[in-house]
Amino acid sequence: MRIARFSHQDAIRFGIVDEGELVVLAGDPMFAGYDTTGERVPLADVVLLAPVIPRSKIVCVGRNYRDHAAELGNDVPDAPLLFFKPNTSVVGPGDAIVLPPQSERVDFEGELAAVIGRVTKNVPAERALEHVFGYTIANDVTARDLQKTDGQWARAKGFDTFCPLGPAIETDFDPTGDAVVTTRLNGEVMQKGPISDMIFSLADVIAYASAAFTLLPGDVILTGTPAGVGPFTAGDVVEVEISGLGILRNTARAA
Repeated sequence: MRIARFSHQDAIRFGIVDEGELVVLAGDPMFAGYDTTGERVPLADVVLLAPVIPRSKIVCVGRNYRDHAAELGNDVPDAPLLFFKPNTSVVGPGDAIVLPPQSERVDFEGELAAVIGRVTKNVPAERALEHVFGYTIANDVTARDLQKTDGQWARAKGFDTFCPLGPAIETDFDPTGDAVVTTRLNGEVMQKGPISDMIFSLADVIAYASAAFTLLPGDVILTGTPAGVGPFTAGDVVEVEISGLGILRNTARAA
């Protein structure tokens, strides 16, 4: 099932994607279930929004693909390397990525994202995926120069608009399968790697993170990026595609 969050007639609503239409839901399905209103809205008539706005946090995994760690000259970590993005960094499909004047190099990083569906604490890896509501696409936008100079990643990863999510949440997706992350810059393929190349699986990441802090419904887990990251500038179009999840498309603009 594919769930979209959308704006229509000055209201923000949720719907189940059914070919070219949205079956409108009575509320947020993560909390209110899948009761429908009986209304159907053409996709062409709505504006798709970020499918979730985390109430608490976005948990990210650094250097979770060997080739990506190598391209930046970093060692592969012995355990998941976790960091946070603030929920104010989230934007949706079609929204602009605003390039901050503090940075001279902003990079794209296409990633698989998981949305937590229930309170999760000290969950074992073998049960971790039971706590996932669904899956979507993320772009872990990074001010690469600030990441290097700051010595920690909060500012470089946390600017407003630095976490595009979308286009929807897919509840029926296998994060252990052979889906491929592909990132295109102005139509040219820059990244292409299977999610099976992750060093630490999503289940392992959830178990590791939940041993440290409680994950709440709506929290988002970003699972790392394949090799091929690179800079983009104002006017560039970045597309992240994951087979089975669709395409997340955003255009960059100067602040």
